[in-house]
Amino acid sequence: ELERVEKSSVFAGVSKLGHEQVVFCHDQATGLKAIIGIHNTVLGPALGGTRMWNYASEAEALRDVLRLSRGMTYKAAITGLNLGGGKAVIIGDAKTQKTEAFLRRFGKFVESLAGKYITAEDVNMKTRDMEYIGMETKHVTGLPESMGGGGDPSPVTAYGTYMGMKATAKKVYGNDSLTGKKIGVQGVGQVGMYLVEHLVKENAEVFITDIAEEKLKQVSKDFGAKVVGMDEIYDLDMDIYAPCALGATLNDDTIKRLKCQVVAGAANNQLEDEIRHGNMLIEQGITYAPDFLINAGGLINVYEEHLGSYNRDRAYTTAEKIYDTCINILDVSAKEGISSQEAATKLAEKRIEDIGKVKLPR
Repeated sequence: ELERVEKSSVFAGVSKLGHEQVVFCHDQATGLKAIIGIHNTVLGPALGGTRMWNYASEAEALRDVLRLSRGMTYKAAITGLNLGGGKAVIIGDAKTQKTEAFLRRFGKFVESLAGKYITAEDVNMKTRDMEYIGMETKHVTGLPESMGGGGDPSPVTAYGTYMGMKATAKKVYGNDSLTGKKIGVQGVGQVGMYLVEHLVKENAEVFITDIAEEKLKQVSKDFGAKVVGMDEIYDLDMDIYAPCALGATLNDDTIKRLKCQVVAGAANNQLEDEIRHGNMLIEQGITYAPDFLINAGGLINVYEEHLGSYNRDRAYTTAEKIYDTCINILDVSAKEGISSQEAATKLAEKRIEDIGKVKLPR
């Protein structure tokens, strides 16, 4: 929906998705070029990670930050967190450009927003980077446990995804047991690996694929999961497909090939086109667990940190509620004859609207 951003004004892209504020950050001395997107702060400060990527163009970076920050608004709202949606992208090569000065300069930009935006780690950003950013701003999460932070959020993200998968299985199969189910997990990074562990413990038959050969071998060895080819996974005779790597793996080509009844995974933006491909899944008889709901464990983890006195048990308890929310969304989807993605978006928007009214001055 933002394909025309390059050809029109920046404001066209910003107003299209309803953003409140977009901040362009530039520092000559360190070479920092970043964009911070603040989509919505009705429920609370906009919390969302910073990713560093060598974007092909500045327009592509802007598209990414607008789309991702909007996604964070819905993720926080549907999960019941008192947070708004924001995201930041740093344009450049993470391997060569990241220095202490570079990251601290970014931290100063975050600090200048006075708490309206809170950052965290995302693609190509590590806990150590958050420490440097944290030297210049208190509005940062994803700090190591040794500094009172939440540490690695991957186990909580995987647990929430597992809860969403079980809830979807309950709707489709009548019970939420995954024992004996054939499950294809695409991507065995940290989140995918922890998800595989949950599935194997429940005696599911797990198939895995990833571009990283070493990681594949290790996860296969540790958990007894069967390795399949990157493209082969779409043609697998499986019950559940779990995309846990790149986005847009649900598209015109792949949906027709899927033989599963359930799609439930941790990847962001799984539907290449939310409306078109959400409806295509319904036509194929596939029940889809909305990605921004079931992968919210990472956000839940940093939210706990943001509240102060981080408590991992509390993070897991909140992530467990994803199960009931997922059941509710699938019920609304069936009752109203709309895709689960649309049902989730409607419920998220309703919460923002309702709480917005509560916050209005009397």
